[in-house]
Amino acid sequence: MTEPSPAAIDVATFGETMATVRAEGLIRLGGGMRLSVAGAESNVAIGLARLGHRARWTGLVGDDETGELVLRTLRAEGVDVTHARTDPRGPTGLMLVERRLGELTRVIYHRSGSAASFLGPPDVLPALDPPPRMLHLTGITPALGPGPAAAVRAAAELDVPVCLDVNHRSRLWDRERAANALRPLAPHLTVAVASEDELDLLAPAGAATEEERVSALLAAGVAQVVVKRGAAGASAYTSAETVHRPARPVRVADVVGAGDAFVAGYLSGLLDGLGLAGRLDRATVTGAFAVATPGDWEGLPARSELALLDALPGTTLR
Repeated sequence: MTEPSPAAIDVATFGETMATVRAEGLIRLGGGMRLSVAGAESNVAIGLARLGHRARWTGLVGDDETGELVLRTLRAEGVDVTHARTDPRGPTGLMLVERRLGELTRVIYHRSGSAASFLGPPDVLPALDPPPRMLHLTGITPALGPGPAAAVRAAAELDVPVCLDVNHRSRLWDRERAANALRPLAPHLTVAVASEDELDLLAPAGAATEEERVSALLAAGVAQVVVKRGAAGASAYTSAETVHRPARPVRVADVVGAGDAFVAGYLSGLLDGLGLAGRLDRATVTGAFAVATPGDWEGLPARSELALLDALPGTTLR
């Protein structure tokens, strides 16, 4: 990675950030709820900002109170929202989250026709000039509509290193449509991130196994392929090296947002010049912080807190 000027943006990202309501019990029974905000891309931006990097999020929110909450929260977390704006054509999206059974979480979206669905290249490209050190994309944004999909394609084709987290959302589009949209992006990627069951949405159709899919992506020019394995850890591949890491053991409070935290940690390690193993180590640490705390991003660590998982159980810091 080239050294930036002191004022340069380290990672720029864009997409939909929604108001999020977390139920204390089953939604159908009523009861207490907690209002916050969440979105895969802004979760990553918050994670990077807490680790001391300059992160920028761009997007459209409704001209409503929840849109103000989104922008206020991101500003408070140190994320640059210079190019984000309100749009009266649709409301801010809404996500409902309930703990349904044990560690099983159910997410309900109300995002059809939201302000973010009107996002297009003119909203995004100015935020990438001058170019950031890294552009972070997800497979969620192109599923929001033709305009967001065009914005993703236009941004990916710029001369800037790109990280893509596949992040498939089956309620937004099926696997065939997702693959048709994401596979053409592969030649533009520096870092590709996917869960084990998502890798086929990015790799060529003829690749049948994980090894074949990783090899095909590396051959297409992707410098780093990262596979998230949940409780089994993660793997990272380059043309010269393969690294596997187990997940850090923590008591699970909430798995929503763990993948975004993982990506924030990985990109932080990349920006800091860590080797492949160091990037994956930081990613598993930030992922563990996320699952150990309720909320999509609330428990993400500051840089000074990265070593807390190494403390002995029951330790009190005084």
